Amino acid sequence: MNTVTLHMGGRQWATLIGLSLLWGGSFFFVDIAVRELSALWTVALRVLIASTVMAAFMALTGRLNASVLPLTPKLAGEFLVMGFLSNALPFTLIAWGQIQIASGLASMINAATPIFTMIVAGLLLADERFTLLRILGAIVGAVGVGTMIGPSVLDAASTPLLPQLACLSATLSYAFGTVFGRRFTNAGLDPQAIALGQLLGSTALLVPLVLVLEGPIDIARLSEATVGAIGALSIASTALAYLLFFRLLAEAGATNTVLVTLLVPVSATALGVVFLAEPLIEYQLVGVTIVAFGLSLIDGRLWRRRAAAAGTPRTG
Repeated sequence: MNTVTLHMGGRQWATLIGLSLLWGGSFFFVDIAVRELSALWTVALRVLIASTVMAAFMALTGRLNASVLPLTPKLAGEFLVMGFLSNALPFTLIAWGQIQIASGLASMINAATPIFTMIVAGLLLADERFTLLRILGAIVGAVGVGTMIGPSVLDAASTPLLPQLACLSATLSYAFGTVFGRRFTNAGLDPQAIALGQLLGSTALLVPLVLVLEGPIDIARLSEATVGAIGALSIASTALAYLLFFRLLAEAGATNTVLVTLLVPVSATALGVVFLAEPLIEYQLVGVTIVAFGLSLIDGRLWRRRAAAAGTPRTG
C-alpha cells in the first residue's frame, strides 16, 4: 500500500463544510420523495440519475476514457462492492427509516458514522490507528449532535425502534464503505472515476432489483415537489457530493472525512434558520459548540500544540 500524508488544512475543512451542506440537504429531499415513492425506488432513481449526470460530465470534460477509468473485471467487481456498501444498502436503510421517523432523528443517528469508521479504520488501516483524542472527539461530537437536535426525538414511546436500528446499520455500512474506498485513493484513481464507478455499481445492483420487486413507475404522475427533490438529491447531494467526498478521502483519510456526519445536522439547522426562518433554539447553540469541540479533538492539532507548549507527551 502506498504511503500517503493525511492532513486537515484550510481547503480540507472548506470541502468538509461544503459536503455537509450537500448531505444535510439529502435528508430533506428524501423526506419529500418517500411521500410518493417507495424507499427502494427513491434510492434507485437517486443513483441512476447521479451516475448518468456524472458520466455526462466526465464525457464533456474528456475524462470518460480508459486511462481515467480503467474498467477491468477486477475493478468492476470492487465497484460493485463499493456501490453496495456506500450506496445501495445504507441509502435504502435510511430512506426506509425516514418513512417512519423524523429526518432530524435520522441525521442524528447518522452521526454515529465517525465512531464506527474510527473503529473499522483503526482495525484495518495501518495509517489510521486509534488515538485517545480521536476516540474522545468522536464521542463528544455525537453528544453534541444529540444536544443540538434536542430531547424530543429521543422519546422512545413515540418513536419506533426498527427504523432507528435500520439507520444505525446504515452507519456501519458507511464505515466499511469508507475504509474499502481507501484502496481506490491509495492506488491513485481519479476521484471522479471512483465516484462514477461506485454509482454505476450501485445502479447495476438496484435498478434490476426494484424492477423485479416493485415493477416500473409512471414518472409523469409524480408531483413537481417529488421530481425536484429527486433531481436535487441525485445531482447535488449525490453526484457533486461524491466528487468532494473522494477528493477529501484521498487528502485527509477515512476518519477525518467522516467528520462530515457530525456537521450534517449542524448544516440542516443553519439552512432552516437562513432559508425557512426557523428559530435557533438555545440547546442548538450549545450543541453546535459541543460539536466544534469534538471536531477539534479528532483533528488534534490544537491539542498537540498545547501539549507541546506545556512540555507534556502527545496523546493523539
